[in-house]
Amino acid sequence: MNKLTVKQKLGFGIFDLGGNLLFTSLGFWCLNYLTDTVGLAAALAGAAVMIGKFWDAITDPVMGYVSDRTRSRWGRRRPYLLLGAVPMFLTMWFFFTKPDYLPANPVIITAWAAVALVLLNTASTVINIPYSSLTPELTDDYHERTSLNGYRFGCAVFGTIIGAAAVQPIVGLFAPDKRVGWTAVGLVLGSVIMITTLLTFFGVKETPRKKEDLPTKSFFATYRQVFTNKPYLILLFTYALHLCALTFLQGVLVYYTKYVYHNEALATPAMVVLLLTAMVCIPISVLVSKKIGKKRVYQICFAVLSVACLAIFLLGHILGQGFFLGIMVFAGIGVGFSYVAPFAMAPDAVEYDAVKTGERKEGAYYGIWTFVAKVGQSLSVFLSGVILSLGGYVADAVQSDSAIRAIRFIIGPIPALIFIGAIVLIHFYPLDEKTYNALVGRKEGA
Repeated sequence: MNKLTVKQKLGFGIFDLGGNLLFTSLGFWCLNYLTDTVGLAAALAGAAVMIGKFWDAITDPVMGYVSDRTRSRWGRRRPYLLLGAVPMFLTMWFFFTKPDYLPANPVIITAWAAVALVLLNTASTVINIPYSSLTPELTDDYHERTSLNGYRFGCAVFGTIIGAAAVQPIVGLFAPDKRVGWTAVGLVLGSVIMITTLLTFFGVKETPRKKEDLPTKSFFATYRQVFTNKPYLILLFTYALHLCALTFLQGVLVYYTKYVYHNEALATPAMVVLLLTAMVCIPISVLVSKKIGKKRVYQICFAVLSVACLAIFLLGHILGQGFFLGIMVFAGIGVGFSYVAPFAMAPDAVEYDAVKTGERKEGAYYGIWTFVAKVGQSLSVFLSGVILSLGGYVADAVQSDSAIRAIRFIIGPIPALIFIGAIVLIHFYPLDEKTYNALVGRKEGA
């Protein structure tokens, strides 16, 4: 159970090419699509995204609870990859198709956006929670989990690059009609997500669990127990801060290039250099993790990203586009170091509970993991919309000084302070290699 083949690791990892494509396309483009193409005011667009994310957060623990108790010939997690693949494709197409058939009423359009995001996020939940729960199902080795997630996030970076870099070119193919271009985005990206989900369904096999290993407690009793796991809670809220800050940064990046530099097209090369640097740094982070530990790698990521945010805020509008691209390369180091660490640490914290209680409830843990993360994301998007509106943002117009300041604050001090908070919080995470191996009854280095 401990050692996995390269084929098994790739079969597991390929899912997150599609998973991160979804995360990135929504993170970078969702708010901009709703304001500049659908035509919603920034605050209304932010509210629609928040509704979709809150619903998503609610369904995640339910999906985790259900998958923990599923018994099938395909295992506990894999059936949901098969079940959710086609709905993911359909809901991507639906959301990225502007609803010209509806009255041009802000309330109605906001309701449509919220419903479309609820459907999209529900489909995402059906595949993502069981997938995330697969990691501890495949291996319980401390370093093998880091290696497994190295493959996962190596694939994830390719998905992130596609999500960041492919959107503008696809939309541009149908210029000047952006509406058709965005529909094509939904169809193309939805197809990729569907295919990678099915590849993982067919590419991995779960370790059978005995009936007595499965959780038996009620829904609320299960989740009460989750919230007694101290290592997990520290990591959980650190990851929530991580995604909250990253969502501020991602969501406003295209606004920054479009309105500060008057060069919307710069967003794509900026994302590409960021992500290519991250891709190079992922295997480096795995090696560094073996030397100094997963927690220190995670702290390095936050330190780099906080410095990058402050540099953009203080100097980006003064030193110009070349400096901005240079900072994107620097930030890519932080992003690369952020991929593997939390997802290699999470199964260790889950194993901590399994040893203590004798029950395997990975789905419950990953359900809460995404619940808290998505609440943080939804608040970030909503607050970004509110800050833009308060700053006087007007879509596709020359922005006022106050609107430009709002954009700069969202890309600079706000995420930087959150990243610094994450550095402090993760310092208290107690599980390192020695304590983990002692926990599972192994000698250090065995």
